[in-house]
Amino acid sequence: MGLIEVKAVSKKYIQEESEFRALENVSLSVEMGEFICLLGPSGCGKTTLLNAAAGFERVDTGSILIDGKEVENPTPDHVTVFQHYGLLPWKSVEKNVMMGLLAKKYKKQEAKERADSYLKLVGLERFKKFKPSQLSGGMQQRVSIARALAVKPRILFMDEPFAALDAITRLQMQDDIHRIAEKEKITVIFVTHDIEEAVALADRIVVMTPNPGKIKTIIPVPLGKHRDRTSDDFLAVRDKVFDAFGMKEEDRIEYYL
Repeated sequence: MGLIEVKAVSKKYIQEESEFRALENVSLSVEMGEFICLLGPSGCGKTTLLNAAAGFERVDTGSILIDGKEVENPTPDHVTVFQHYGLLPWKSVEKNVMMGLLAKKYKKQEAKERADSYLKLVGLERFKKFKPSQLSGGMQQRVSIARALAVKPRILFMDEPFAALDAITRLQMQDDIHRIAEKEKITVIFVTHDIEEAVALADRIVVMTPNPGKIKTIIPVPLGKHRDRTSDDFLAVRDKVFDAFGMKEEDRIEYYL
């Protein structure tokens, strides 16, 4: 049994007289230490699946288990990083990172030292006294990630955390989170609609399709730690993902414009 077990999960939303099936009969097993990308277009259920696994939503049928226990609520061991940074603007970077630690009853000095350690890990130790408004978007997201990592989660759920960043910053953040997840030995569930991002990050890519939201296929990514986006091996995996979506060569060219 994996660390996370998703078993025949279905979820629908009803508004007035219309029904939207976000997930239908979805099953997935995630091993400890894996980096899993949920990849698909808008409306395919990837965020619904992540929210259900993180304990923010209940499913209609089926079950989601972590360590053999059914998920009912968010827990301190399973932390979520969203696209919006969620930083308190009146607190310093350091104090934002300390928040979760103090909530877990860390002593103030220990929380400060731990916060500083994780700010160093994400390359922001020089900015710990800054306010969030004084940082770029990429730097604010690094603070959000440091805050999540500081509480030593076993599982990190990430819902398109880099979608609002510019292309160059996004590439750097992808490299950073891949390195950090490897170093900290964290299990990561990462939602994205970006094919190249999924190939750059994942151990396995879960390809999802909409109406209703289903898993179409799961593609292993045997590329190791250091990934060259221009290598033949990287491009071969990327092409497998394009094929899974049934995209033709002209669609692939347009995707990169």
